Formats: sequence, structure tokens, C-alpha cells
Amino acid sequence: MSNLCSSGHVVAQVQGHMGFITLSRARALNALSLPMVRDLARVLAAWRSDPAVLGIALRGMGKASPRAEGEGPGTAASGQAFGAFCAGGDIRFFHQAALTGDDVALADFFTEEYQLNHAIHTYPKPIIAFMDGICMGGGMGIAQGASLRVVSERSAMAMPETAIGLFPDVGGGYFLSRCPGAIGEYLAMTGQSIGAVDAIAVGLADGTIPSGQLASLWDTLGATPFESANAIEHYVASKFIANYAQPALLRSQIDAIFTLPNVPAMLQALQQMGNAWSAQTTAQLQRSSPLMLQVSLEQIRRARRLGLADDLRMERDMVHHCFHMRPGTASETVEGIRALAVDKDHTPRWNPAQHAQVTPAMVQAFFISPWATTEHPLCDLV
Repeated sequence: MSNLCSSGHVVAQVQGHMGFITLSRARALNALSLPMVRDLARVLAAWRSDPAVLGIALRGMGKASPRAEGEGPGTAASGQAFGAFCAGGDIRFFHQAALTGDDVALADFFTEEYQLNHAIHTYPKPIIAFMDGICMGGGMGIAQGASLRVVSERSAMAMPETAIGLFPDVGGGYFLSRCPGAIGEYLAMTGQSIGAVDAIAVGLADGTIPSGQLASLWDTLGATPFESANAIEHYVASKFIANYAQPALLRSQIDAIFTLPNVPAMLQALQQMGNAWSAQTTAQLQRSSPLMLQVSLEQIRRARRLGLADDLRMERDMVHHCFHMRPGTASETVEGIRALAVDKDHTPRWNPAQHAQVTPAMVQAFFISPWATTEHPLCDLV
């Protein structure tokens, strides 16, 4: 399978009736580059029609360590098995491409990433995503389409895009809007990280397995002579453990705030609520782009009425506007990445700076497609 993976950061191999994919960019928490997206797409396309592959297991590498000669699918060259899934897309690449005018590479990344997300959601064979450790942004995009989404006590899941002047893309509108109540709005706008218990409770994971058991389960999948795809899923699900902890998300408070019509109304209600949760939530909202908070709110609410393909087309329109409506340093996304990951001063200069200055016209502009229907980069998705 090595000829299918050119980036050096995706390891793919077949053992038994399983295809194993490991994201192996541990020093960057397995953040997705365009070559990695292309490697993943090529491997999935090849295994889609391979009768020897009944199911696929997907994970990321954690802390970097040398690989011993002869190691099997439980380890990969650039790290220690498990410990991190994927921290998202390579935001420094976005920043550089936007400032150097590399529109082709930037467009290719988002088009091909969203095509990959769609391919995983619609894949005809079971995909088991082991979301051990950090799973955020683009990592959620490739995990949420899996037929079994496995979490551990180390899982930390989030869609933190509003903090960099973006929105929860990679199908985030689709899977967040399917969460109960206003959980989708809350996670999209605050970027709140959740663990295994909450992820299962809100439908973003299917079951939990202790992290100490993941490596042996991974190896067992390759050594077991499964007779069918269903047998693979049933075997993994049989390893789920009961978790009697109560979810930490405060559903009643979330619904009371995040069903309100706009961000100013939410902030006012949070101030009146006057407790520790409302103070934390206020701080989370105030650190993010006022414009992109309202755009994200509109995205989640529109996505509830959309299927996956239409949601991804909407998000492709939106991400185009993030970089082209205000090009270069004027972009909220470029400014947000600068403040967080480039200059690291953590003082983004948002425009508008105040929530009250965000107009409906500013928000609606993100939902006007720059392409005719037949010319849309994702027009072939169904």
C-alpha cells in the first residue's frame, strides 16, 4: 500500500480482512495537510472495491518514538500507538496560502477534504474510528462519518473554529445540527471540548473502550478471520464498556441560551443567569469573531434542513467567502490564525469588533454561492 501514500504521514496496510490506516504526523498532532487528505482518499478508493478488505480501522499516533524493525499494525514509524487522533486541518498552511495568493492550493484543500468527508460518511464498508486523545476540527470531519466512533477516557473532542475566525466546517453543520436540543449551536459557537461520556450522550460517539485496551484490540482485528463486515462491527461493539458517569453538559441551561435568535440576545441572557457556567460561556463567546459566531449560528440552523451533500456544498461556499470576501489580512480567518498560531499574541483584531455591529446582510453574504449549480466544486456529491 506504500505506493498509495506519498505524504509520509499516512500509513496504510492490510492484515487479515482489515485495512489499517494510521495518521502519523505526531509532532503536529496529526493535523491534516493536503497530501494527507489525498493519501486518505486514494487508500479508501482502493479498498472500496477490494474484496479482501471487509472493514477499515482508523487511528492517529501519539507521542513520537522510534519504530522497532518488524513491528506490526499496532505501531507506525513516527509515533507511539494512539494518544492523539487528529487536531484538525493545517491552519498555518491556510494562513500562508492566503497571504501568498496560492488560491489553487487553498481551494484544492477544502474541496478535496470535503470530498473525503463525504466518502467516509457514504463508505460501503465499516470504518472504525478510534478517537483516542485529541479529535478536533478536521479530525472530527474524518471521524464522524465512521460507522463506529470509539472514544476513550482520554478523548477530547471539539469544533473550535470560531476562535480562529472560521466556522465548524468538514460537515460540522450536518453532524452538530443532529445533536439534541441546542447542543449543536453551543458546541459550534463556544468550541467547548467534551469527553467520552458527553460525546456518547449527544450522539457524537458510539461507545467507549479504555485506552489501555486499544492497541491489543487493533492487533486482534488484524489477526481475526472475520467472515463479514457485520462481524467486525459486532466484535468492536462487544468491547464497549458501560460508563455510569453523568454527562457534564448542562442541557437545560444550554437550551435556554442557545435557542435565542442571535448572539447579543445570548450574551444578555448569560449575564442575567449569573452563575459559573454562564461566566465561562460568556468568556468563550467573547474571545471569538463576532461575525463568525453569528455565521456559525446561521450555519447550524440551516444545516438541520439539509442532507450531507447539500451541507458540504453550503460549507464549501462559506469557506470560499472566509478567504475571498475580504482577501489577505482583511480576512477574519487569516487574522484569527495569525493571532493564535503565527504571532501567538492571542489578541485578534476582529472586524466588526462588537457583536452589535454585525448586520444580517454581513451574515447572509456567506450563504450566497459564488458558483452556478453545475460549476460548484462539489456538484457531483449525492
